[in-house]
Amino acid sequence: MSAEAGTPVQTREIHLASRPVGRPAPDNFRLAQAELPELAEGQLLVKNQFMSVDPYMRGRMNDVKSYSAPFRLDAALDGGAVGEVIASRSDAHKVGDVVVHQLGWREHAVVDAAATTPVPGGLAPTSAFLGALGMTGLTAYAGLLKVAEFKEGDVVFVSGAAGAVGSMVGQIAKAMGASRVIGSAGSPEKVARLLELGFDSAFNYNDGPVLGQLQEAAGERGIDVYFDNVGGEHLEAALATLTVGGRVAMCGAIAQYNSTEPPAAPRNMAVAIGKQLTLRGFLVGGQRQHAAEFAEKMAGWLADGTISYDETIVDGLENAPQAFIDLLDGANTGKMLVRL
Repeated sequence: MSAEAGTPVQTREIHLASRPVGRPAPDNFRLAQAELPELAEGQLLVKNQFMSVDPYMRGRMNDVKSYSAPFRLDAALDGGAVGEVIASRSDAHKVGDVVVHQLGWREHAVVDAAATTPVPGGLAPTSAFLGALGMTGLTAYAGLLKVAEFKEGDVVFVSGAAGAVGSMVGQIAKAMGASRVIGSAGSPEKVARLLELGFDSAFNYNDGPVLGQLQEAAGERGIDVYFDNVGGEHLEAALATLTVGGRVAMCGAIAQYNSTEPPAAPRNMAVAIGKQLTLRGFLVGGQRQHAAEFAEKMAGWLADGTISYDETIVDGLENAPQAFIDLLDGANTGKMLVRL
Protein backbone atom coordinates (compact mmCIF):
# COMPACT_ATOMS: atom_id res chain seq x y z
CA MET A 1 0.00 0.00 0.00
CA SER A 2 1.68 3.19 -1.11
CA ALA A 3 1.51 6.46 0.78
CA GLU A 4 1.29 8.24 -2.59
CA ALA A 5 -2.12 6.70 -3.18
CA GLY A 6 -3.43 8.68 -0.21
CA THR A 7 -4.16 5.53 1.76
CA PRO A 8 -2.82 4.54 5.18
CA VAL A 9 0.24 2.33 5.40
CA GLN A 10 -0.43 1.20 8.97
CA THR A 11 -3.45 0.34 11.07
CA ARG A 12 -4.29 -0.72 14.61
CA GLU A 13 -5.64 -4.15 15.47
CA ILE A 14 -6.42 -6.30 18.50
CA HIS A 15 -4.28 -9.42 19.01
CA LEU A 16 -4.97 -12.41 21.22
CA ALA A 17 -2.09 -12.16 23.72
CA SER A 18 -2.94 -15.31 25.71
CA ARG A 19 -5.71 -17.88 25.88
CA PRO A 20 -8.30 -17.16 28.59
CA VAL A 21 -8.95 -19.70 31.32
CA GLY A 22 -12.55 -19.20 32.39
CA ARG A 23 -13.70 -15.60 32.09
CA PRO A 24 -11.56 -13.54 29.68
CA ALA A 25 -9.56 -10.66 31.12
CA PRO A 26 -8.17 -7.50 29.48
CA ASP A 27 -4.62 -8.85 29.58
CA ASN A 28 -5.65 -11.69 27.25
CA PHE A 29 -5.71 -9.02 24.51
CA ARG A 30 -3.17 -6.59 23.06
CA LEU A 31 -3.58 -3.43 20.95
CA ALA A 32 -0.98 -3.57 18.16
CA GLN A 33 0.22 -1.61 15.14
CA ALA A 34 0.30 -3.48 11.83
CA GLU A 35 1.61 -2.77 8.32
CA LEU A 36 -1.01 -2.86 5.58
CA PRO A 37 0.04 -4.94 2.56
CA GLU A 38 -0.14 -3.70 -1.02
CA LEU A 39 -3.49 -4.42 -2.62
CA ALA A 40 -3.45 -7.42 -4.95
CA GLU A 41 -5.76 -7.72 -7.93
CA GLY A 42 -9.32 -8.32 -6.71
CA GLN A 43 -8.71 -6.86 -3.26
CA LEU A 44 -10.16 -3.89 -1.36
CA LEU A 45 -8.91 -1.65 1.43
CA VAL A 46 -11.80 -1.08 3.83
CA LYS A 47 -11.94 1.49 6.61
CA ASN A 48 -14.04 -0.29 9.20
CA GLN A 49 -16.91 1.68 10.73
CA PHE A 50 -18.35 -0.94 13.11
CA MET A 51 -17.21 -4.36 14.28
CA SER A 52 -19.18 -7.06 16.01
CA VAL A 53 -18.33 -8.93 19.19
CA ASP A 54 -20.22 -12.22 19.49
CA PRO A 55 -20.46 -15.02 22.06
CA TYR A 56 -19.12 -17.67 19.65
CA MET A 57 -15.76 -15.88 19.68
CA ARG A 58 -15.13 -17.16 23.20
CA GLY A 59 -14.86 -20.72 21.91
CA ARG A 60 -12.34 -19.68 19.27
CA MET A 61 -10.04 -18.37 22.01
CA ASN A 62 -9.49 -21.95 23.18
CA ASP A 63 -6.95 -24.12 21.37
CA VAL A 64 -9.36 -26.98 20.71
CA LYS A 65 -10.80 -28.54 17.58
CA SER A 66 -14.20 -27.06 16.80
CA TYR A 67 -16.45 -26.02 13.93
CA SER A 68 -14.35 -22.85 13.54
CA ALA A 69 -10.56 -22.61 13.70
CA PRO A 70 -9.09 -21.24 16.94
CA PHE A 71 -7.76 -17.71 16.96
CA ARG A 72 -3.96 -17.65 16.70
CA LEU A 73 -1.89 -16.16 19.49
CA ASP A 74 -0.11 -12.87 18.75
CA ALA A 75 -2.25 -12.31 15.67
CA ALA A 76 -5.32 -10.23 14.95
CA LEU A 77 -8.69 -11.67 15.87
CA ASP A 78 -11.41 -11.60 13.25
CA GLY A 79 -15.19 -11.35 13.04
CA GLY A 80 -17.96 -9.40 11.38
CA ALA A 81 -17.32 -5.79 10.37
CA VAL A 82 -18.82 -3.18 8.08
CA GLY A 83 -16.92 -0.35 6.49
CA GLU A 84 -16.22 1.92 3.54
CA VAL A 85 -14.00 0.99 0.61
CA ILE A 86 -11.17 3.53 0.45
CA ALA A 87 -9.07 1.78 -2.24
CA SER A 88 -10.05 -0.87 -4.76
CA ARG A 89 -8.46 -3.22 -7.25
CA SER A 90 -11.79 -4.87 -8.06
CA ASP A 91 -13.98 -3.97 -11.01
CA ALA A 92 -17.03 -4.86 -8.91
CA HIS A 93 -16.32 -2.30 -6.17
CA LYS A 94 -15.52 1.38 -6.20
CA VAL A 95 -14.22 3.77 -3.58
CA GLY A 96 -17.11 4.83 -1.35
CA ASP A 97 -18.93 1.50 -1.46
CA VAL A 98 -19.91 0.03 1.92
CA VAL A 99 -19.34 -3.68 2.49
CA VAL A 100 -19.67 -6.32 5.20
CA HIS A 101 -16.75 -8.70 5.71
CA GLN A 102 -15.11 -10.89 8.34
CA LEU A 103 -11.93 -8.95 9.17
CA GLY A 104 -13.06 -7.08 12.25
CA TRP A 105 -10.97 -6.31 15.34
CA ARG A 106 -8.94 -3.82 13.26
CA GLU A 107 -9.42 -0.28 11.97
CA HIS A 108 -8.54 -1.09 8.33
CA ALA A 109 -8.75 -4.38 6.47
CA VAL A 110 -7.30 -5.62 3.20
CA VAL A 111 -9.92 -8.10 2.06
CA ASP A 112 -10.70 -10.10 -1.09
CA ALA A 113 -13.63 -8.46 -2.85
CA ALA A 114 -15.23 -11.90 -3.27
CA ALA A 115 -15.33 -12.27 0.52
CA THR A 116 -17.46 -9.15 1.01
CA THR A 117 -21.19 -8.45 0.87
CA PRO A 118 -22.36 -5.08 -0.50
CA VAL A 119 -24.54 -2.94 1.74
CA PRO A 120 -27.45 -1.31 -0.10
CA GLY A 121 -27.90 2.37 0.62
CA GLY A 122 -31.01 3.82 2.24
CA LEU A 123 -32.39 0.61 3.73
CA ALA A 124 -31.00 1.00 7.27
CA PRO A 125 -27.95 2.38 9.11
CA THR A 126 -24.80 0.46 8.19
CA SER A 127 -24.55 -1.03 11.69
CA ALA A 128 -27.82 -2.93 11.11
CA PHE A 129 -26.03 -5.13 8.56
CA LEU A 130 -24.08 -6.67 11.42
CA GLY A 131 -27.29 -7.17 13.39
CA ALA A 132 -30.93 -7.24 12.35
CA LEU A 133 -30.13 -7.36 8.62
CA GLY A 134 -27.00 -9.49 8.99
CA MET A 135 -25.81 -12.72 10.56
CA THR A 136 -27.75 -11.99 13.76
CA GLY A 137 -31.08 -11.65 11.99
CA LEU A 138 -30.47 -14.68 9.77
CA THR A 139 -29.60 -16.75 12.84
CA ALA A 140 -32.90 -15.81 14.47
CA TYR A 141 -34.99 -16.26 11.31
CA ALA A 142 -33.55 -19.57 10.15
CA GLY A 143 -33.24 -20.97 13.66
CA LEU A 144 -36.88 -20.34 14.47
CA LEU A 145 -38.52 -21.10 11.13
CA LYS A 146 -36.25 -23.71 9.55
CA VAL A 147 -34.51 -25.45 12.46
CA ALA A 148 -37.30 -25.35 15.09
CA GLU A 149 -39.96 -25.58 12.33
CA PHE A 150 -42.15 -22.94 13.96
CA LYS A 151 -45.85 -23.14 13.15
CA GLU A 152 -48.53 -20.50 13.55
CA GLY A 153 -50.13 -20.82 16.98
CA ASP A 154 -47.00 -22.17 18.69
CA VAL A 155 -45.99 -21.05 22.17
CA VAL A 156 -42.34 -20.00 21.97
CA PHE A 157 -39.77 -19.59 24.76
CA VAL A 158 -36.53 -17.70 24.08
CA SER A 159 -33.61 -17.57 26.52
CA GLY A 160 -31.17 -14.68 26.45
CA ALA A 161 -34.11 -12.87 24.91
CA ALA A 162 -32.79 -9.31 25.30
CA GLY A 163 -29.66 -10.16 23.32
CA ALA A 164 -29.13 -9.58 19.62
CA VAL A 165 -30.48 -12.93 18.41
CA GLY A 166 -33.06 -13.52 21.15
CA SER A 167 -34.83 -10.20 20.69
CA MET A 168 -35.16 -10.91 16.96
CA VAL A 169 -36.49 -14.43 17.57
CA GLY A 170 -39.31 -13.20 19.81
CA GLN A 171 -40.40 -10.50 17.39
CA ILE A 172 -40.25 -12.81 14.37
CA ALA A 173 -42.36 -15.37 16.26
CA LYS A 174 -45.00 -12.72 16.98
CA ALA A 175 -44.93 -11.53 13.37
CA MET A 176 -45.45 -15.10 12.16
CA GLY A 177 -48.44 -15.77 14.41
CA ALA A 178 -47.17 -17.26 17.68
CA SER A 179 -49.95 -17.60 20.22
CA ARG A 180 -47.57 -16.66 23.03
CA VAL A 181 -43.91 -15.62 23.27
CA ILE A 182 -41.99 -15.87 26.54
CA GLY A 183 -38.51 -14.48 27.14
CA SER A 184 -35.91 -14.64 29.88
CA ALA A 185 -33.36 -11.94 30.62
CA GLY A 186 -31.01 -10.92 33.40
CA SER A 187 -32.35 -7.60 34.73
CA PRO A 188 -35.64 -5.79 35.36
CA GLU A 189 -34.74 -3.27 32.66
CA LYS A 190 -34.26 -6.01 30.08
CA VAL A 191 -37.52 -7.67 31.09
CA ALA A 192 -39.32 -4.35 30.61
CA ARG A 193 -37.71 -3.93 27.20
CA LEU A 194 -38.91 -7.39 26.08
CA LEU A 195 -42.47 -6.43 26.96
CA GLU A 196 -42.05 -3.22 24.91
CA LEU A 197 -40.88 -5.34 21.96
CA GLY A 198 -44.10 -7.35 22.07
CA PHE A 199 -43.21 -10.40 24.15
CA ASP A 200 -46.31 -11.65 25.94
CA SER A 201 -44.38 -12.53 29.09
CA ALA A 202 -40.82 -12.15 30.34
CA PHE A 203 -38.97 -12.97 33.54
CA ASN A 204 -35.66 -12.22 35.23
CA TYR A 205 -33.78 -15.49 35.67
CA ASN A 206 -31.99 -13.97 38.67
CA ASP A 207 -35.31 -13.74 40.55
CA GLY A 208 -35.51 -17.48 41.21
CA PRO A 209 -35.34 -20.92 39.62
CA VAL A 210 -35.93 -20.78 35.87
CA LEU A 211 -38.28 -23.78 35.92
CA GLY A 212 -40.80 -22.19 38.27
CA GLN A 213 -40.82 -18.87 36.43
CA LEU A 214 -41.12 -20.53 33.03
CA GLN A 215 -43.96 -22.80 34.09
CA GLU A 216 -45.83 -19.85 35.59
CA ALA A 217 -45.42 -17.91 32.33
CA ALA A 218 -46.40 -20.85 30.14
CA GLY A 219 -49.33 -22.09 32.24
CA GLU A 220 -50.87 -25.51 31.67
CA ARG A 221 -50.42 -25.14 27.89
CA GLY A 222 -46.62 -25.50 28.12
CA ILE A 223 -44.31 -24.48 25.27
CA ASP A 224 -44.01 -25.85 21.73
CA VAL A 225 -40.69 -24.30 20.73
CA TYR A 226 -37.60 -23.41 22.73
CA PHE A 227 -34.91 -21.23 21.12
CA ASP A 228 -31.84 -21.88 23.26
CA ASN A 229 -29.14 -19.23 23.58
CA VAL A 230 -28.10 -20.17 27.11
CA GLY A 231 -28.09 -23.92 27.82
CA GLY A 232 -27.72 -25.24 31.37
CA GLU A 233 -30.60 -24.55 33.74
CA HIS A 234 -32.63 -22.89 30.98
CA LEU A 235 -32.46 -25.97 28.77
CA GLU A 236 -33.41 -28.20 31.68
CA ALA A 237 -36.43 -26.01 32.45
CA ALA A 238 -37.49 -25.95 28.80
CA LEU A 239 -37.29 -29.74 28.47
CA ALA A 240 -39.60 -30.05 31.47
CA THR A 241 -42.08 -27.55 30.00
CA LEU A 242 -42.15 -28.59 26.34
CA THR A 243 -45.28 -30.27 25.00
CA VAL A 244 -45.27 -33.64 23.26
CA GLY A 245 -43.59 -33.16 19.88
CA GLY A 246 -41.86 -29.97 21.02
CA ARG A 247 -38.84 -28.63 19.16
CA VAL A 248 -35.62 -27.05 20.38
CA ALA A 249 -33.29 -24.93 18.23
CA MET A 250 -29.90 -25.07 19.97
CA CYS A 251 -28.14 -21.85 18.99
CA GLY A 252 -25.83 -21.16 21.94
CA ALA A 253 -24.90 -22.06 25.48
CA ILE A 254 -23.57 -18.80 26.86
CA ALA A 255 -24.11 -19.95 30.46
CA GLN A 256 -21.15 -22.30 30.13
CA TYR A 257 -18.78 -20.49 27.71
CA ASN A 258 -16.56 -19.29 30.57
CA SER A 259 -17.04 -22.39 32.72
CA THR A 260 -14.06 -24.56 33.64
CA GLU A 261 -16.30 -27.31 35.03
CA PRO A 262 -18.82 -29.56 33.24
CA PRO A 263 -22.36 -28.10 33.32
CA ALA A 264 -24.64 -29.33 36.11
CA ALA A 265 -27.69 -29.24 33.83
CA PRO A 266 -29.66 -30.45 31.98
CA ARG A 267 -30.23 -33.52 34.11
CA ASN A 268 -33.53 -34.51 32.52
CA MET A 269 -32.63 -35.40 28.94
CA ALA A 270 -34.63 -38.61 29.23
CA VAL A 271 -37.88 -36.64 29.00
CA ALA A 272 -37.05 -36.08 25.33
CA ILE A 273 -37.89 -39.74 24.73
CA GLY A 274 -41.40 -39.83 26.16
CA LYS A 275 -42.26 -36.39 24.79
CA GLN A 276 -40.81 -37.25 21.37
CA LEU A 277 -38.87 -33.99 21.33
CA THR A 278 -36.61 -32.79 18.56
CA LEU A 279 -33.38 -31.05 19.62
CA ARG A 280 -31.37 -29.62 16.72
CA GLY A 281 -28.12 -27.75 16.97
CA PHE A 282 -27.31 -25.37 14.12
CA LEU A 283 -24.78 -22.88 12.80
CA VAL A 284 -25.77 -19.84 10.79
CA GLY A 285 -23.23 -20.84 8.15
CA GLY A 286 -25.39 -23.83 7.35
CA GLN A 287 -28.45 -21.63 6.79
CA ARG A 288 -27.18 -19.30 4.07
CA GLN A 289 -29.58 -20.77 1.52
CA HIS A 290 -32.30 -18.84 3.35
CA ALA A 291 -30.46 -15.50 3.23
CA ALA A 292 -32.40 -13.96 0.33
CA GLU A 293 -35.78 -14.98 1.78
CA PHE A 294 -34.72 -13.60 5.16
CA ALA A 295 -33.44 -10.30 3.76
CA GLU A 296 -36.71 -9.63 1.93
CA LYS A 297 -38.84 -10.44 4.97
CA MET A 298 -36.71 -8.50 7.45
CA ALA A 299 -36.52 -5.41 5.22
CA GLY A 300 -40.31 -5.32 5.14
CA TRP A 301 -40.67 -5.85 8.88
CA LEU A 302 -38.20 -3.08 9.67
CA ALA A 303 -39.83 -0.73 7.17
CA ASP A 304 -43.34 -1.12 8.58
CA GLY A 305 -42.25 -1.16 12.23
CA THR A 306 -43.21 -4.79 12.89
CA ILE A 307 -39.68 -5.41 14.18
CA SER A 308 -37.27 -3.02 15.87
CA TYR A 309 -33.77 -3.62 17.15
CA ASP A 310 -31.49 -2.42 19.92
CA GLU A 311 -27.77 -1.76 19.79
CA THR A 312 -25.23 -1.33 22.56
CA ILE A 313 -22.36 0.66 21.04
CA VAL A 314 -18.87 1.01 22.53
CA ASP A 315 -16.52 3.57 20.98
CA GLY A 316 -12.90 2.85 20.05
CA LEU A 317 -10.95 -0.22 18.95
CA GLU A 318 -8.98 -0.13 22.22
CA ASN A 319 -12.24 -0.81 24.08
CA ALA A 320 -13.22 -3.85 21.97
CA PRO A 321 -11.81 -6.41 24.44
CA GLN A 322 -13.84 -4.94 27.30
CA ALA A 323 -16.93 -4.83 25.09
CA PHE A 324 -16.48 -8.55 24.43
CA ILE A 325 -16.01 -9.31 28.13
CA ASP A 326 -19.08 -7.24 28.97
CA LEU A 327 -21.07 -9.12 26.30
CA LEU A 328 -20.34 -12.43 28.02
CA ASP A 329 -21.45 -10.84 31.30
CA GLY A 330 -24.77 -9.79 29.74
CA ALA A 331 -24.09 -6.05 29.75
CA ASN A 332 -25.66 -5.54 26.33
CA THR A 333 -29.22 -4.99 25.22
CA GLY A 334 -29.54 -6.07 21.59
CA LYS A 335 -26.44 -6.19 19.41
CA MET A 336 -23.07 -5.34 20.98
CA LEU A 337 -21.00 -3.30 18.53
CA VAL A 338 -17.75 -1.38 18.59
CA ARG A 339 -17.64 1.87 16.61
CA LEU A 340 -14.22 2.44 15.04
